[in-house]
Amino acid sequence: MKTINVTMVRVYLTEEEAHLRAFLKKLNDQGKVRGVTVFRGIAGFGKSGTVHSSSLLDLSLDLPVVVEFFDEPEQVAAMIDYLYPIVGAGHIVSWPVQLIVDE
Repeated sequence: MKTINVTMVRVYLTEEEAHLRAFLKKLNDQGKVRGVTVFRGIAGFGKSGTVHSSSLLDLSLDLPVVVEFFDEPEQVAAMIDYLYPIVGAGHIVSWPVQLIVDE
C-alpha cells in the first residue's frame, strides 16, 4: 500500500450563495483537483445563528451546502486563494490527509 500526502478542504455555504457551477468549473477545468463532492444538508446555521432549513411548503431552497475537495497541498493552496475572496473568512477548513494510491 502506497500513500501520498494531500490536503482535504471543506467549503461551507448555503445553496443561495453557493455559486456551485462556477466553483465546480474552476475546480475541474482550471484546478484539475483530484476529487470533488458536494453535499446538501437538511439544516444548519453559522456564526449569524440563522437556521437554514426546508419544509415541504418551501418553493425555493436555501439549504446548507458543503463542497469538499482534495489534492496536493500546492494545488489546494491555489484553489483556496481563489475561493477565499468569494466565500470569506470562517467558511473554509482544511487538514492534511493521506491518500491511498496504486503502487
